[in-house]
Amino acid sequence: MISDLPLRLLGWAVHVTACGLLLIAVVAVLREGRTAEAAGGVLLGLVYAVGPVVERGPMPGRVWLALVTAGWLVLAVVAPPFVWLAFPLLFAYPRVLPLWAAMFGVGALTSVAILAAAWHAGGLTVPLVLGPGVAAVMVTLLALACRALRAEADRRPR
Repeated sequence: MISDLPLRLLGWAVHVTACGLLLIAVVAVLREGRTAEAAGGVLLGLVYAVGPVVERGPMPGRVWLALVTAGWLVLAVVAPPFVWLAFPLLFAYPRVLPLWAAMFGVGALTSVAILAAAWHAGGLTVPLVLGPGVAAVMVTLLALACRALRAEADRRPR
């Protein structure tokens, strides 16, 4: 349906961004000879890839989100390039969770991304706070807009 096109395009853009950032992170840690972290990145990519299939049901989607978040957390702590995967992961929270839980998740994930980036950088800087902070605000606004578009499309007669 044509009204679904912008939402589908946004979904594909998020998935392409996630795959691109994951590929960059895996290549970066491989160049450093960190094969365990690279293997973890590949495993995270595989778990992420099954998301569109499992998120159709309420519980499997939440389990998938928990697994992807846990995998991201481990990788973000052990290797700096994985921290930035938080950005596309932020989009999964409003898609999978009720709005109140999604906003809590976005806030928590953003805070952890800021702390992990600061830890790897050796200190907190303005860009390390502003980057994830602005991303979280944008994701929240986009999520609300997508929910409104979806509700509008559902109300229209077919």
